[in-house]
Amino acid sequence: MALPYENATSGKNAIDEMQRICRKFGADDFGIKENFKTGSVLVQFKHRNRVIQIEASSKGYASAWLREHPYTSRMRSTRQQHEAKALKRGNTAVYSILRDWIKGQVTAVEIGMLSFEGAFLGQILLPDGNTVLDHVQSKNLLPAPEARK
Repeated sequence: MALPYENATSGKNAIDEMQRICRKFGADDFGIKENFKTGSVLVQFKHRNRVIQIEASSKGYASAWLREHPYTSRMRSTRQQHEAKALKRGNTAVYSILRDWIKGQVTAVEIGMLSFEGAFLGQILLPDGNTVLDHVQSKNLLPAPEARK
């Protein structure tokens, strides 16, 4: 089974679309930050004085891709080349994933399916620099999920 977004090609072109979506939605600010060391991409926008921060990992996607496409000695590349290919796919896919997620959340708000806070609650940035989700997790405010039977 193919991993979603493994054949994505828009890559950083998705940034322009994210910016258009946020601007049309009424966002005041929009920005992208890449952390080359961790392989993460951070999208931040401000809407009605609420700062939203969404982070995605290219390396996380690359790990998932490698689980779907493990290296074998029968390949025409080295393990390092195969891993580099996975990271390149992750770098492209993560932007498309972020774009589609933001587009879906904004659409849910626009059609009245969710409130703005309902759609972006976990990603709202608090004054201390943490998101609501970070705060909830650090304080153990949610019960632990039950183990699968």
